[in-house]
Amino acid sequence: MLDANPMGKLPTIVHHVPGADHVVTEAAAICHYLAEQTAPELLPKAVEMADYFRYLFFAAGPVEQAVTARAMGWDVPDDRQAMPGFGTYDRTVDALDTMLKGRKYVCGDRFTMADVYVGSQIDWGLTFGTLPERESFAAYRERLQGRAAYRKSKAIDEKLIEEMQK
Repeated sequence: MLDANPMGKLPTIVHHVPGADHVVTEAAAICHYLAEQTAPELLPKAVEMADYFRYLFFAAGPVEQAVTARAMGWDVPDDRQAMPGFGTYDRTVDALDTMLKGRKYVCGDRFTMADVYVGSQIDWGLTFGTLPERESFAAYRERLQGRAAYRKSKAIDEKLIEEMQK
């Protein structure tokens, strides 16, 4: 794995195509790459691109940084909130909450690949307590978990976990 990603981070994919191997790291990048390669229906339409990229990268950057900082017990001093890229944990959570209020998915009424990533952040955060319970988060997670593709992917995950535990 270190050949593909010297940091040893997961996920990492290697897409074998004629004449080359394409290595993609970072979960948000992998999500978008896979949509480009295999699921164009999950890509944003022109009018959705701003929200799609804004919140895909917001979840990959500020949300992940804020959650990690909180888990590590790192507090951002008031006079340095512009430095870490997320401000504070509370401001980041409030921004995510504000985005989800009044819309079904990241881009409005249509599920896109951004929902795979943003949704995984919220699903994980609510499951493991790294995000607070908020009405918008719970409703969004419920919509995602109601999708047939979500249930199918969870069944695959559970089977793999079961096999690994044997």
